This record gives sequence, C-alpha cells and structure tokens, in this order.
Amino acid sequence: MNDSDPTAPGTPRRIKSFVKREGRLTPGQEKNLAALWPRYGLERPEAPLDWTGVFGRDAHRTLEIGFGAGEVLADLAINQPEHDFIGIEVYRNGVGRLLGALDAAGASNARVFQDDAVEVLAAGFADDSLHEVLLYFPDPWPKKRHHKRRIVQPVFADEIARVLAPGGIWRLATDWENYGQHMRDVLDVHPAFENIGDANGYVSAPPRRDTRFENRGVNKGHVVHDMAYRRRG
Repeated sequence: MNDSDPTAPGTPRRIKSFVKREGRLTPGQEKNLAALWPRYGLERPEAPLDWTGVFGRDAHRTLEIGFGAGEVLADLAINQPEHDFIGIEVYRNGVGRLLGALDAAGASNARVFQDDAVEVLAAGFADDSLHEVLLYFPDPWPKKRHHKRRIVQPVFADEIARVLAPGGIWRLATDWENYGQHMRDVLDVHPAFENIGDANGYVSAPPRRDTRFENRGVNKGHVVHDMAYRRRG
C-alpha cells in the first residue's frame, strides 16, 4: 500500500499520518452512513466553504481532527447547541458511530468529512475561519523511524495557524509522553502560537473526555498530557 499522495513530477511526496486499516462496518454503521450522510456529511470541496452558509448562521466554530468514535464531538455538539462543530475522520466506522449519536440527539450543529484532514484543511477552510481546533490522541507512531508520520509537524502547525482566527485555541492531548514532548518541541517555538498551559507547559485540568482511546491509554498506565495553544493576533 502506498501511503503518500501523488504530486507534480519532481516534488516531494507527502507522508501520511495514517494507514487505512479499518474493519467491517456494523449493520448500524452502514445504515447510519446511508441514511444520515446527506444530512451531516460533507465532501472535500474545490474551494473553501462558506461556513455561515453551511450552518445557516455565524457561530463559534470548532473543528475536531481525527475524532475516532466521535464521543467528544457528539458530546460537544449536543451540549453546546449555540456553537457549530466540524469533524474530520478517515475511518468510516467512527463516522458511522458519530452520525448515529448526532441523529439520536437531534443535533443539527455538526458536519462531518470522511477524508484526509490535511487535504480537507487545505481545500475547504479559509484563513481565520475557525475559533477552536481539537486534536486528541492522534496516532503516536511510537517507533523512532516512524516519527516522521506524526501529524504534528511544523508544516501542519502552519496550516492550523492559517485556519485559526487570532485568539483561537488549539487543544491537543496524547497518552504517549514522547509524543507530548514532540508536540511541545514543535509548537512552543512556533511564532503563531502561545502556550497557555500551566507553569510546566501542560494543562492540569483539561475538559473531561470519556473516549476509547483515552481510556485505553489510562488502562495501560499511561499518563495523559494535555496542551493548549492560543493563536497570536
């Protein structure tokens, strides 16, 4: 399997931060995708989307990248109806679960891409179009030779800085200490971001999350590291 994108001749090929390895969809997930995608789903556009038009209003907009099974995004959308939420997830299983949760709660303030986040950000988001970005428990790629696959890299940070409005917040979490330090190494020196964590640079009392990825790490004895960065004006 080729995990890089084709590009123009002579240009570098982008290394992806994921490998497509999803299992079969459950009947419920298949049903959700078929029935609910027209309501909640978005396809990668050719030009940046007008989010006021998409949601029918101009509200605080939060993007979650790699939402997994969708627990966080569903909880936020259901409990903060005055805000709008966008999710990007490459695996259909998680998308199917999230669509079902949104529909069951009658939430209308969320939209979903089933796609590569890097490609969607570049194509679908205008400058300064988001107020908050969430990146919780991305694939840690723990082996040193795979660190280049980690999604948090200087070029990715540049893209988040582009789409976040001044004053916007980027929240990150990982249960791999080495990846937490890697995130700090990238973002603490990035000119567009200000670390707004505690004195040690981490967030000691982050928002509560009850997700399978966080619980899996905690059950293994891992310590969760939360970080928050403000987009400089």
